[in-house]
Amino acid sequence: MIKWYFRQLKKYWIWALTALIVTLLLIIPVRLAIAFHQAPQPQAILTLGAWIDREEYTAELARWYPSLEIWVSSGSPPSMAYEIFRAAGIPDSRLHLDYRAVDTVTNFTTLVSDFKHRNFQHLYLITSASHMPRAKAIATLILGSRGIAFTPLSVQSDKPKEPILPILRDVGRCLLWILTGRTGASLHPAINLLQICV
Repeated sequence: MIKWYFRQLKKYWIWALTALIVTLLLIIPVRLAIAFHQAPQPQAILTLGAWIDREEYTAELARWYPSLEIWVSSGSPPSMAYEIFRAAGIPDSRLHLDYRAVDTVTNFTTLVSDFKHRNFQHLYLITSASHMPRAKAIATLILGSRGIAFTPLSVQSDKPKEPILPILRDVGRCLLWILTGRTGASLHPAINLLQICV
């Protein structure tokens, strides 16, 4: 009798969790559509750091859009980043350098509250072409869950596109963050092992 009860409880728990995830995934496209409608033009630039060419591309883009704030997540050291943007004539006041992120998922989760606080509903998202599929999957879930749309802009890269496994892993981490507020980044040894394996 007790075994039957626990099996039934487990079955309902799985159904409830599945229904919650499906509901969240259905709400995100609606929130993205509303954000695109309310803010058809990007209101800021988000660059995923790690490569100088991304920051150089961002500096060039920022010259064409002088009203947009620029956010660089875990990019070059501050002195180098400021030098890149100053060389393009971008004032320091437009530049926000953030070094809290330790990976692509936390590039988004550490900044999404800042974007929401500033009422951004649409961002330019800049990263390498090889990295863009994973960045778009993460942005759709993390930014989309907060009603922030994005327009992706790829920096050309000689690297091949990333395999599907890191994308699926990070989608799972995004769902974990949406449900719990935690990304799993504190489990560095396990995550680093997963990253080495792919």
